[in-house]
Amino acid sequence: MLFGEVIRVALSAIRANKLRSFLTMLGIVIGVAAVITMVALGTGAQKAVQDQIQSLGTNLLSVYAGQSFHRGIASADRVSLTTDDATALSRDAHVLTAVVPELRRSQQIEYGNKNINVSVMGTVPEFVPVNNYGIAVGRMFTAGDGLARKRVAVLGYAVPDMLETNRAAMIGQQILIRGIPFEIVGVLEEKGTMGGWHDPDEQILIPLQTAQYRIFGSDRVNSITVQVVHPDSVTVAMIEIERIMRREHGIAPGRDNDFQIRDRTEFLETMEETTQTFTFLLAAIAAVSLLVGGIGIMNIMLVSVSERTREIGVRKALGATKRNILMQFLIEALVLCMMGGVVGIIAGSGGAVALSRLANWNTFVSPQAVLLAVTFSAAVGIFFGIWPARRASLLDPIEALRYE
Repeated sequence: MLFGEVIRVALSAIRANKLRSFLTMLGIVIGVAAVITMVALGTGAQKAVQDQIQSLGTNLLSVYAGQSFHRGIASADRVSLTTDDATALSRDAHVLTAVVPELRRSQQIEYGNKNINVSVMGTVPEFVPVNNYGIAVGRMFTAGDGLARKRVAVLGYAVPDMLETNRAAMIGQQILIRGIPFEIVGVLEEKGTMGGWHDPDEQILIPLQTAQYRIFGSDRVNSITVQVVHPDSVTVAMIEIERIMRREHGIAPGRDNDFQIRDRTEFLETMEETTQTFTFLLAAIAAVSLLVGGIGIMNIMLVSVSERTREIGVRKALGATKRNILMQFLIEALVLCMMGGVVGIIAGSGGAVALSRLANWNTFVSPQAVLLAVTFSAAVGIFFGIWPARRASLLDPIEALRYE
């Protein structure tokens, strides 16, 4: 029996039992669709984290206040960062291109008859380019605005929506921060959430000197963000920052730092690793349904062998070899799995697109996931089809012809 004829006979057997073939394929369809959708969710989440890393920048470090230590015992009082620390870093560090002090507090905001509570940050104009922000409308305040302690504000992208007002229409208008009027000079472009951090679209930027002397009454800052000249110089920058900060805080040799230096991308990279592990877990859970579908195919193929015992006997009597019979039933199982795999890929891709549009989840159907689904469904067909096929090929032709 030629190979082409073996395929034709196998396909004829599938067409002869359309409903049973469809129900047999259903397990594979569900399994492959589940794998594609779950992997698309995980891959989309990973891609979102990678995009965040790129938008954040790979050459940023943040300095935060820590605790003072005496003989290895932490003090109850936290040490504060000041603008003098930022000035020293800007003056003495050689591998930094920008130093951005940040003073942030949650404040009540009033605009007309609207009232919201958002984060108000006092900072410098370099905050926008260092953090890869863009200006949607208007402008960023200038260094001159800060030196003059002007009451000007730049809104985060989501703030106008919270105030139910058009962004462009807010330029030149006034808002009240702690009852003090500020002129709106610009609105930032949308940034998106940064993992577990605050939402950067729900904040208001004002000049640092204005925040210190007109709003908060303090020269202390929450953090200092520094931009390193090149990502390869991050380690050198951390050493320089530590040396300068220890000198400014008068920390004696051998004593612990009372500040912390963090690479902000490390947090997002950890998130990416966690997301990747979660993706593998989801794919493994979804693959269980493929296993169940494979068992269903094996069960149906065993039933098919029993039903077609006389047919097998006739074929063997007419000269079909064990290899021909083995190939016939194996191809039937393989075709069922491959057809189910193709339908499952279409269903899974459609499900991923639906989740992206309806639930606003990040999804991405990668070619690797599709290839994996096709390969796995073919492997299921071969693995679970080989036992029924081998059982059919080992039937004695005389006994098979006598079978009723």
